[in-house]
Amino acid sequence: MTFRILLVCSGNICRSPMAEQLLRIGLDGVDVSVGSAGTIAWVGEPMDRDARAIAERLGVTDAAAHVARRLDAASVRDADLVLALAREHRRAIVELVPAATRSTFTLREFAALAASVTDADLDQALAATDGLRDRDAVDVVLGAAVAAVGAQRGIAEPLAVPDDADVIDPFRQGAAAYETSAAQLVPAVNAVAALLHRAAGRI
Repeated sequence: MTFRILLVCSGNICRSPMAEQLLRIGLDGVDVSVGSAGTIAWVGEPMDRDARAIAERLGVTDAAAHVARRLDAASVRDADLVLALAREHRRAIVELVPAATRSTFTLREFAALAASVTDADLDQALAATDGLRDRDAVDVVLGAAVAAVGAQRGIAEPLAVPDDADVIDPFRQGAAAYETSAAQLVPAVNAVAALLHRAAGRI
């Protein structure tokens, strides 16, 4: 089974498509499916021009193909990991599908928690899958990594500033806001990719 990751923002034209595209690049070679949606999506619209320009500068080659779509319960249920671009989106996701609480984080929250996950934590989470399914399957191993990150909630040092859990919305806020948003988003995406690669390498 393919491990599915869903990125969620508001309009699905700036933050979540950029995160989707960069994470797909970062996880090249790992059997994952990466998509995005918006809580109040501009359904059918292309990626925002300024966000697309930054994404392409960062190496994205398929930004022009993006089409915004609205978040729905089925997409959340199908996802193994849901990464919200801000706390408001995480709340909307969990309200839509309460059972998704354990697999839903903000992007920057997941990145911060991932920094505390040790190899021993990954081993412990993977051991908990015994008897369930093939422990050599990518989706099982990546699912264990998500569980290991979730286990850090309440244990790892919390973010010093709650707003650090969010990637700011740059839409129509000027060039500086787009750059700031990307500067918050990119290292978080890289941290997510690094942890999932580390987990996948255990197969």
